[in-house]
Amino acid sequence: MTTKQHKLIIISAPSGAGKTTIVKHLLQVFPQFGFSVSATSRKIREGEKNGREYYFVSTDEFEFMITNGKLLEWQEVYPGSYYGTQVSEVERIAANGQMPVFDVDVVGGLNIKRMYGKNALAIFIKPPSYETLETRLRSRATDTEESLQKRLLKAKWELTFEKEFDVVVVNDRLDEAFDQAVKLVHDFIG
Repeated sequence: MTTKQHKLIIISAPSGAGKTTIVKHLLQVFPQFGFSVSATSRKIREGEKNGREYYFVSTDEFEFMITNGKLLEWQEVYPGSYYGTQVSEVERIAANGQMPVFDVDVVGGLNIKRMYGKNALAIFIKPPSYETLETRLRSRATDTEESLQKRLLKAKWELTFEKEFDVVVVNDRLDEAFDQAVKLVHDFIG
């Protein structure tokens, strides 16, 4: 596993706040970063590719990784849907001479921050309002109404954690959020 001396970037947010879009932008700006692909037991969605967005594994495989200490962090985000970061993924990025960038849920982000302390920059991406977040999630049209309500309930809870992050970026205008995230990361890595 990478040593605690390596710097890393954690981007966390409720679903629909724009964290993945901001992570993709940071990866374009900073070639020294390596994207940490999370593992999940949820079903693959149309357009996703195993090993690109996530490593898609069965619930049994995920529980095996938990039991055998193969995860840096993990969480059962929704009943039966696990998400986590494999230790091997962080090792892969370090072996390539890169710094890890994590696109993780709020609890996972805080867990990684606790492990790496001052060597991790934890950025919370916040929507301008809860209503904007709901509009964004509805416009995706990837969830049933029941699934959407679960996401919204979880998002409301996740928004209460923003003060535990190093910094908050409000994603109201994407270009401004990009600029702010780039400056924060640039200042952090030196």
